[in-house]
Amino acid sequence: MFDLIESKRALTEEVANFVQEIVVEKVKEIEETDEFPWFMAEHFFKRGYLTLLIPKKYGGFGGTIMDFCTVVEEVAKYSASLALLVIVQTVGTLPILLFGNEKQKKAFLGDICANHRLIGFALTEPRAGSDVGSIQMIAKNNGSTHILNGKKVFVTNGGVSHLYSTFAKTNPRRGKRGLTAFVVPADADGLMVGKKDDKIGMRGIPSTSLSLKNVEVPNFNLIGKKGEGFRIAMETLNRSRPAIGAQSVGIAEAALELATLFAMKRQQFGKPIAKLEGMQFILADMAASVEAARNLVYKAAYYLDQGKKTATKLSAMAKFFCSDMAMKVTIDAVQVFGGYGCLKSRPLERLMRDAKITQIYEGTNQIQRFVVAEQIIKEHLETYDRYFRKELEEMAWE
Repeated sequence: MFDLIESKRALTEEVANFVQEIVVEKVKEIEETDEFPWFMAEHFFKRGYLTLLIPKKYGGFGGTIMDFCTVVEEVAKYSASLALLVIVQTVGTLPILLFGNEKQKKAFLGDICANHRLIGFALTEPRAGSDVGSIQMIAKNNGSTHILNGKKVFVTNGGVSHLYSTFAKTNPRRGKRGLTAFVVPADADGLMVGKKDDKIGMRGIPSTSLSLKNVEVPNFNLIGKKGEGFRIAMETLNRSRPAIGAQSVGIAEAALELATLFAMKRQQFGKPIAKLEGMQFILADMAASVEAARNLVYKAAYYLDQGKKTATKLSAMAKFFCSDMAMKVTIDAVQVFGGYGCLKSRPLERLMRDAKITQIYEGTNQIQRFVVAEQIIKEHLETYDRYFRKELEEMAWE
């Protein structure tokens, strides 16, 4: 595992140099204006960071989940918002990558790479967040097209995306088994973008509602098979959750570095506060948490790249463990700074606000724990059947 992380050093250094050269000086502007950074998106496209998982034959970067997490972590150290730009673009392309046919991949992925198109992911609805089976958007067959009606909320890059990977029910009576995935063009007649959400964090990367009223989509834009939408959504999120973990690690790394440097400079009781035992304990716990989280991220990424059986469990673990870690580390970093940590002129309060959002999107941390528990129970039932059935049945439980 350590060799795997080291093997990404060249990409890490490349991204770090890019961030220092292009990103750093724009972070404050993006945060204050909350305007989508089109100029930055163009830079990211040119570097391949917005086509990370798209194969080279379609014009993409041709990377792995490990590469995806590497880029996200390094960008997030300086701007969690721009790391989110990388994440949402990848999430939008994944349904096509995983379930699209060759013609669809050439058409959609080729266009994204050649013409620098942004793509969003429209899943959540007013009454369907964690409960994807409660989606109300309907897609009715109309011969050579489908007609979509309904509303999506919290669509990241809503209003700036050129395409949306969208989920609607083609058979409402089947619940989640009636979901189907479509690629919906942003300029489709009947698609209306709502007001931009005023979020506490991830500024500059908009989230909006999308209202679809009699939006006609060609059958060519139907991804996978009818009724496969739930599986497509879950397979997509399964691959993006380690990247949320990587984003969280990047946020926490930045907070740890700032807190350490401040503690070395801040004088109290005649010496730097970094020399105080209580402060050292805080910094040590922060450092250990970041290191543990980073290793979990890249183990999950490696397992996904290798198609290993327990990848789903590790993916969910990486998401909830790392985002909870980032929240705690940023809060502790603010405590190290004291009153200075509460000033908007300092970056720590931004890191704390950004960290909070990582606990919620891409599936709340409570849902991730449910996924992990289900996987653990399944694994232990298999072990029980193979080795321990007799021993457990003979145990005196009272």
